[in-house]
This record gives sequence, structure tokens and C-alpha cells, in this order.
Amino acid sequence: MAGSTDLMARLRQEAEGCYSWSNGPGDRYAPHSHSYEKVLYCVSGSITFTLPDQEIRLGPGDRMVLAPGTVHGAMVGADGCTCIEGRGGNMAAR
Repeated sequence: MAGSTDLMARLRQEAEGCYSWSNGPGDRYAPHSHSYEKVLYCVSGSITFTLPDQEIRLGPGDRMVLAPGTVHGAMVGADGCTCIEGRGGNMAAR
């Protein structure tokens, strides 16, 4: 698995406004969407994103890209998680 510095360097090549965040075990995000393409890497722990038609489980080093307007919620795994994310180049139509 790539280290957090390597993952951030990779993310910065494909996204802007990059930042890191962490959550504790079992934390949840209610369904929501963004007007931008969301590019996310899981650095440590795990998190499961719930989309209308699928679940995406991410562990250390895993990458996910969500198109603008994609409704998604999430639940953090038993060990918590740290992720990095940014806005990709694909913006929603206005």
C-alpha cells in the first residue's frame, strides 16, 4: 500500500482543493451529493459508501471517484478511517 504522502501526491495530480479528514468507528454520513466530481482515497481504516444501486467498501490505499450529483451516504468501519479527497475536473452542469 502507498503511504499517506504518496497518496496525497497522487490525489493532487488529479484533483484540486485536496484535504484530509478522519472519523471514529461507526460514524455515519446521511445521503447527500456534491456539484463536483469527488475523488477520494482511504488512507487508513475503512469506510463504506452507500449509493442508490451499490455499496463501495474502501480500505487503505483504495480510490473512489463519484460523478457530480451522485447521491451517497457513508458508514465508517470498526477501526475508524482517515481519508483524503479533492474536487476532480468534472463539474455538474448548471
